[in-house]
Amino acid sequence: MNAATNPKAEWQLRLYVAGQTAKSATALENLKRLCETHLAGRYQIEVIDLLVNPKLAAGDQILAVPTLVRKFPEPIRKIIGDLSNEERVLVGLDVQPLRQG
Repeated sequence: MNAATNPKAEWQLRLYVAGQTAKSATALENLKRLCETHLAGRYQIEVIDLLVNPKLAAGDQILAVPTLVRKFPEPIRKIIGDLSNEERVLVGLDVQPLRQG
């Protein structure tokens, strides 16, 4: 189910990072911008720094950082990288359908 078919969906997103690197900061900035544009008022972002809490990586099977995990709505989805490719992120999160063309 995507945001268009369920406008009251509560999006729970978890961003795994490793310290305050440029790539981690870029990923968080990109994520906030995308959420404000497409999910305004309907999302929650939890940032987990694996340098502070490395054991938390096991729960979501994190193998690389930064990694975005969509916890809700289900199913769980993961996107690795700095989230700079907006269309890829939106399709990966199932926020908008893939454009045909």
